[in-house]
Amino acid sequence: MLTDNMLLTLFFVSGALADCLLNPSLFITAPKQMEALSGSCLIIPCNFSAKQDQDFISVRTTFGVWIKSDSRFKNNRNNVIFNSSGTVTTYPMSITGDLSQKNCTTLFSSLITSYTDTYYFRIENIAFRATASCDPLQITVQDSPPSPRIEIPYDLKEKKSVTISCSASTPCPHSPPKLTWNLQQDPPNNIEENTDRTFTTKIQKTITLSDTHDGFTISCSATYPVNEGREVKTAEERKTLNVSYAPKNTSVSISPSGLVSAGSWVNLTCSSRAKPPASFSWFKNSKDGAIRVAEGDFYSFNVTDVTDGDYYCVATNDLGNQTSSEIHVTNEDPPKDVMVVISPTDPVSVGSVVNLTCSCRGNPPVVNFVWFMISDGRLELIKADTQVYGFKVTNSDRGRVYYCGCRNDLDIQLSTGCQLIFEGEQVGVEVILKILAVIMLVSTLVIFECWFRSRCSTEPVKDTGEAVYVNSAVELHPS
Repeated sequence: MLTDNMLLTLFFVSGALADCLLNPSLFITAPKQMEALSGSCLIIPCNFSAKQDQDFISVRTTFGVWIKSDSRFKNNRNNVIFNSSGTVTTYPMSITGDLSQKNCTTLFSSLITSYTDTYYFRIENIAFRATASCDPLQITVQDSPPSPRIEIPYDLKEKKSVTISCSASTPCPHSPPKLTWNLQQDPPNNIEENTDRTFTTKIQKTITLSDTHDGFTISCSATYPVNEGREVKTAEERKTLNVSYAPKNTSVSISPSGLVSAGSWVNLTCSSRAKPPASFSWFKNSKDGAIRVAEGDFYSFNVTDVTDGDYYCVATNDLGNQTSSEIHVTNEDPPKDVMVVISPTDPVSVGSVVNLTCSCRGNPPVVNFVWFMISDGRLELIKADTQVYGFKVTNSDRGRVYYCGCRNDLDIQLSTGCQLIFEGEQVGVEVILKILAVIMLVSTLVIFECWFRSRCSTEPVKDTGEAVYVNSAVELHPS
């Protein structure tokens, strides 16, 4: 059976080719292949020409004939499906072109899938009768509409304006498809005539690209009315935008976070969103400006006093660069450089007001301050929870030595002693020796460590203006 069908097909093809080789007298200009939708129509753009112009006389009555399957219609009269004379109207066709002007454009209506076939056009002009056997037209009728075509420029970059279009084949301009997409609401549909005189329905939009468009999927739908508008058939196409953009959201993260101990390792990571992917450079701020310290998205180093500072990274690709915010790297420090600052400066007079300020630095910041003095060989705690201790000078303040203590989460440090110098006085050697003896005595910090701990765990915070006195005192006996 298969062999018989192949032989039959070969017979018809060979017959058509043989007829074509006879050097026909008629030729048409029309698409070689056309697709149509069942339930709709098809406009066949068509023009014809005679081999010898004098053979076709336009003033004569002219009829157009359409033949299917085999141009040798005499062998099978049923192959003639339409004659504009009205003698044959087997298929719902009408010639809309002016045959006298050699225009054979034809409207093929109410298509069904069984109309899929090869078609030939013929002219009957009184004495001139000829078939365009060398110009077959293949018509394919499908139940499903063709997918629309989304056209996107090739090179998509941020800040660039591009025009994106969606088009759909329009075999029946009398009932064109309606195009919709997710780029805008109710876009205007324009029907355009192609170079081969077929039609296309098209929508388009010009947009300025940004990084947010990368990965965005454009969806376009073509809805075709069929069966005189009683039904519709829809096809859809999707395409995803691939947009290049400069680095965005560049940031630095640190591990471990927070303060780090001297000698430990710190890892800095730079991240950025970029297309194409970014390369990274690391910089450290210095008094002489930014210094490049490393390349790559990861930077690790051992923390020392030298490495303390502000770091940032720069992400770069072909489209630009972006700088991250700065991140501060520092190692932990117990209180340092603890000293008492007198204001106003010495010398002082009885009745004047003096402010003693406890100056120190530490990392993490200092959280507690304490004031004490040595008076008549006794060590007394006089003030807590305030950095500035102010008082009115009396004669009793002569010879007293003042100290302050600073504490952070790491340690406690004490200042050296500070003695008020009254007008006309100088600090004597005996006083200095007493100060050194006291420093050696209290440098153990045991008393103040115990006080701080009990202070934090049992006592509420005092008003900074309230003095705190200790009922007990330490008797000092200089040797």
